[in-house]
Amino acid sequence: MAMGSVPAGEFLGVAVLVYLGNGGVAAALLKGSKAEGAGWLAITAAWGFAVVCGVLTAQAAGSPEAHINPAITLFAAARSGNWSLLPLYVPAQFLGAFAGAALVWLTYRPFYAATPDPALKLATFCTSPAEPAADNPPADDAPTPPTGAGPSGARSSRAKPSGAKPNGASASAWLAEMLATCMLALLVAVIGSQGVAAAGLPHGLGPLLVGLAVWAIGLSLGGPTGYAINPARDLAPRVAHALLPVAGKGDSGWRYAAVPTLAPLAGALLAAGLTRSFGIG
Repeated sequence: MAMGSVPAGEFLGVAVLVYLGNGGVAAALLKGSKAEGAGWLAITAAWGFAVVCGVLTAQAAGSPEAHINPAITLFAAARSGNWSLLPLYVPAQFLGAFAGAALVWLTYRPFYAATPDPALKLATFCTSPAEPAADNPPADDAPTPPTGAGPSGARSSRAKPSGAKPNGASASAWLAEMLATCMLALLVAVIGSQGVAAAGLPHGLGPLLVGLAVWAIGLSLGGPTGYAINPARDLAPRVAHALLPVAGKGDSGWRYAAVPTLAPLAGALLAAGLTRSFGIG
């Protein structure tokens, strides 16, 4: 992977994206962190800013288009018909995401040991779907368990009712991820379109606008699944969770992994069709 090349830029850009994004999740969820309990707004902001930093880093390191997301690479390939983009961009994106997740673990290693809930630890690596509240909430004097938060989709530690279905690849989670990713790809096309700026955006403004779009998606559409909207950002850190010696970790949520890996790709293809239909570009 030569420095100053597209793969090098994608690797470094995604590493920065995941390090800062999942770092924001870790800061808000892990016990003893100074940002513990910062909440959804802080986590979605961290991911928005992480996108800006990741795009700028990728551009500086040799990837002018700075996809930093296999779904965006697929979107670009489907719109242009240039399928050679996939082997050029995607492997580096997955490697960068793994590296970023490993850096988060190294940075917060003592806090993983201090956090008793395995679901919160997994949430600092990858996503899982939210669980709607039960019909019979706990009594007013019962302690409220920690709820999941952020683009990692941490789940509540409340035990499932007897006979409840396991957290799997539900149709509603698939739809949420597909539509959120479609919105991301659509907004990327809109931001770069001639209808927005016929002569092109000023240098550096595009990454900022894309980061704001990701922040908006997180605030508005992230509730059902934690909005992976990026297969590399979810799958590679999930592998890192499985391989790294994270203190007190549970399983890596493989029953759900297909949704944040494949649904964003379907969303990217849907967005490619929409942009062609409406002449956005």
